[in-house]
Amino acid sequence: MRVKAVVSVAAAVMSVAASLLSTAVASAADCPDAEVIFARGRYEPPGIGRIGQAFVDSLRGKTPKSVGVYEVNYVADWNVVPGANDMSRRMQYLATNCPNTRQVPGGYSLGAAVVDVVLGSNRAQFGFNSPLPASVADHVAAVVLFGNGTRSIFGPVAAANSPLYGPKTLDQCNVDDPICNGIDPNTLADNWNSHLQDAYIDSGLVDQAAQFTADRL
Repeated sequence: MRVKAVVSVAAAVMSVAASLLSTAVASAADCPDAEVIFARGRYEPPGIGRIGQAFVDSLRGKTPKSVGVYEVNYVADWNVVPGANDMSRRMQYLATNCPNTRQVPGGYSLGAAVVDVVLGSNRAQFGFNSPLPASVADHVAAVVLFGNGTRSIFGPVAAANSPLYGPKTLDQCNVDDPICNGIDPNTLADNWNSHLQDAYIDSGLVDQAAQFTADRL
C-alpha cells in the first residue's frame, strides 16, 4: 500500500509531528501488560476519543492484566502522517524498552487511516519517516479499527496488505456507515449518524473489539 494513496483517500473521505520519545530504558514497573495506542477521529479533542475510551474501559473489564494507554499525538484535522509517525515511534519505543508489553494499535475514522499508514508501509515516503521494523509485529497482540474510511477504497487495508498484522486485525464497520461502506451521495446525509461514535458504542462493535483483543493478550 502506498502511503500517498492512504493520505489522499483519508483527506477526501474525511474532508507538530510529535516530539521524539525518550529512549531511556523503562523499568518493569513502567511497563504494563498491554498498551492501547489509539488515534482519535477527525476534530475530536486531544486524547483517545470517545471510541478509544469506550474500548479501553471495556478491555479492562475483560482482562485481569494491566492495560496502559497512549494517545497518538496529532492534530486530527486532515493529515494522517504526523499521527502515523507518532504511533510508529511509540510502538518501536515499547518494543525496545517494554518488550513484554503486548501492543494494541487502534483508531477511529481518521485515526484508523493513521493505523493503515503505520502497518501498511514498510518504507519511508511522503512524510512518513518512521516505518516499523518487521520485528515489532511480534509485540502486537491485536489491531482494532473503527469506521475506517480507506476500507471503502482498498478493502481492509492493514489486513489486505500486511501478512504480519492481517490475522491480528479487526476492522469494524457499522452496517450503514457511509464512510467505511462507501460513499453514496444519495444516502450520505441520512446514514451519517451510523459513522458517529454512539453508533459504534451502542451497536456493540466496540465491545466486540475489546473481547477480540482480550482473547489475544
